[in-house]
Amino acid sequence: MGVYLSTPKTGKASEDGENERLRYGLSSMQGWRATMEDAHAAFTNLDDSTSFFGVYDGHGGNEVSKFCAKFLHQQVLNDEAYAAGDLENSVRKAFLRMDEMMCGRKGQKELELLRGKVDKSTSNVENLQKTEEDNGKDFLSLDEGTPSDYSGPSSGSTACIAIIQNNQLLVANAGDSRCVMSRKGKAFELSKDHKPDHAIEKKRILDAGGYVQYGRVNGSLNLSRAIGDMELKQNRSLPAEKQIVTANPDIIKVELSEDDEFLIVACDGIWDCMSSEQAVDYVKQQLNSEKKLSVVCERVFDRCLAPSSGLEGCDNMTMIVVQFKKALFSKPSSSEQVVPSQ
Repeated sequence: MGVYLSTPKTGKASEDGENERLRYGLSSMQGWRATMEDAHAAFTNLDDSTSFFGVYDGHGGNEVSKFCAKFLHQQVLNDEAYAAGDLENSVRKAFLRMDEMMCGRKGQKELELLRGKVDKSTSNVENLQKTEEDNGKDFLSLDEGTPSDYSGPSSGSTACIAIIQNNQLLVANAGDSRCVMSRKGKAFELSKDHKPDHAIEKKRILDAGGYVQYGRVNGSLNLSRAIGDMELKQNRSLPAEKQIVTANPDIIKVELSEDDEFLIVACDGIWDCMSSEQAVDYVKQQLNSEKKLSVVCERVFDRCLAPSSGLEGCDNMTMIVVQFKKALFSKPSSSEQVVPSQ
């Protein structure tokens, strides 16, 4: 069967939700790919003041993207920095901790479960389910140690998340999924794609002992930051942030205002086919007649889907649209500053 199917799977998994501050719609579609490797997370109320949305685009398997969708938001919420009001630090630690969690024995078993390679009737799974009930809080402290013959998953995943806390927006990204906002009707990019040929990325890759060939890390991976891909993170003399491939995210913080209409968080299956401006324009146009945001996402997929395999528009597609309500803006401001952090 190869990488592509003979006919695309166009069935869509969609949902919608809202609270007093915002509403969202999301959808995912396998398309021409032989397997579905995307995952996502959407929580209007992660806590009383916080909403969380994430897109995770897997490669080499779906277990790492599923792992992120299951645990990353909880690692943010449970971190002591979050309780102290330091959202940025808690997010950065959560990205890096995904790799740590997956390299332990419990992480290895969890990944096997997510791949469907564990008998769900076994007691080991019951233990993993207990871990899930604990929301990952004690995942590392309860670990049974790191298996000597296991260095972590060879598969990986992008991670692009948007967190709205009161009228503050934080976007964290590792990989080539992307977050874009409609501000005054125009596309305002809140993440940058991490590609091996970019100067900052290439320098880190080379300094860590890797190389870039045909626009790919070590001739294989076409993105330079990701969660997982542990075979590219084995330089013991370097911290996680300086490995050939790193999960360390770029983080951007924005104060939201009435100029801001909606967010798009999507995997590269969308961005391969539409520019940020085209996506914002299309969503804005659709919102003139369609109020259900998941339907808008579905229409984007139908527009992007390739007519035959091997063309742009053959990738898995996942997209979240978050629309802000006026109640979000208690103190509108027209001079917001974007504060990037690397």
